Amino acid sequence: MNNSTLSGKKILVAVTGSIAAVKAPILVSRLIKAGVEVRCVITQSAAKLVSPLSLSTLSRNKCYQDKDQWEDSQTKPLHIALAEWAELIIVAPMSATSLSKFTSGNADGLLASILLAAQSQIIIAPAMNTSMWSNQSVKKNWNHTKTNDQIISLEPSEGLLACDRFGDGKMVNLDIIELASESAFIFHEKNKFLTKDLKGIRFLVSAGPTVEDLDAARQLTNRSSGRMGVLISQAAKLRGADVDLVHGPISLQEDLLEGLNTYSVRTSNEMGAKIDDLQPSAQVIVMAAAVSDFKKNSPSNKKISKEFFIKSIFDDLEMTTDLIKNQTRKKLENQIFLGFAAETGSDNEIIEKGEKKRVLKGCDLLMANPIDRAGQGFDKNFNSGFLLGPKKMVKNLSFSTKLSISHQLLDEIRNLKS
Repeated sequence: MNNSTLSGKKILVAVTGSIAAVKAPILVSRLIKAGVEVRCVITQSAAKLVSPLSLSTLSRNKCYQDKDQWEDSQTKPLHIALAEWAELIIVAPMSATSLSKFTSGNADGLLASILLAAQSQIIIAPAMNTSMWSNQSVKKNWNHTKTNDQIISLEPSEGLLACDRFGDGKMVNLDIIELASESAFIFHEKNKFLTKDLKGIRFLVSAGPTVEDLDAARQLTNRSSGRMGVLISQAAKLRGADVDLVHGPISLQEDLLEGLNTYSVRTSNEMGAKIDDLQPSAQVIVMAAAVSDFKKNSPSNKKISKEFFIKSIFDDLEMTTDLIKNQTRKKLENQIFLGFAAETGSDNEIIEKGEKKRVLKGCDLLMANPIDRAGQGFDKNFNSGFLLGPKKMVKNLSFSTKLSISHQLLDEIRNLKS
């Protein structure tokens, strides 16, 4: 986890009685490596699955259990002290029992009392058997959490469960929990909770590079990793949006795609065709892909020898379709387009070139970002740039994590929609 948002923050990690509790030590370890101050709480059921000692050792702090709640040495009720200490609470995994206690206001046990006393944002990540997850009582409790702005509810995913069944109920992966944690602190800095302010809005996002074959061994592509588009997609989903992601061959771990409707493509033509299919149902289109500028009209299915390669490249090389311009021509009423332009030069040069592209391509908003500055841009976790919009709007997006910039871009989209 390479970001500055979590460093120095205070996070309480709570572990309840699901077999997914065995992942808790990994989560704690990752948070510690990110510079987080971590304390842990574990329920009696979870303590049978994972050692409190391991959580204490990894967090460098005592792991609290129900037996600690009313110790004689406490000068303040422990559940109040921990609730006030935590800037963020993560319950991962959350069992059906703990979910029921939380939604019904049951304060039986240390964790249940902490959650009721908490004023900070709470992330909950359920994990349980498929039949338990689909039970109507559990669904009712789960849906109740979605009405509470204090709670970030991370839906379980589909997968192979400990009971040897394949279905819904697998705890969301740790990368998504970390993204939710970072997002919570991005909003915490504004004295707000991360809320579902994009609920009911469908996003269509393109991300990553495209690849154009030259011959059986060589290809044209670029350095884009797809990180910016993927993080915009996940940030929008955390805020309640439905997201379709069309991506080229991205160089990111698959876990970062969890929960999104993904469509993998390779060439610019394939990307354009899939975007054509999905655009009519989207209210917001984010064109973050770095599409190859050129393609070979008739790539060879054999490897071309070095002696003839240079000449053969230019025989039928042509420009690819400008996907942003092509899609804005089909723009429907109330659709918002956000484009991206990777630029080099001074701030003024980047703004000037970016605004020309925004107008030429027909975008409502365009982020012009420099790719010639250290520590940001292609395949980096950080970025900066300028958001350009109607009425000569220029908003400086200062150097920050790409997730933080994603939320800033979503704020502007939300403002245009309202």
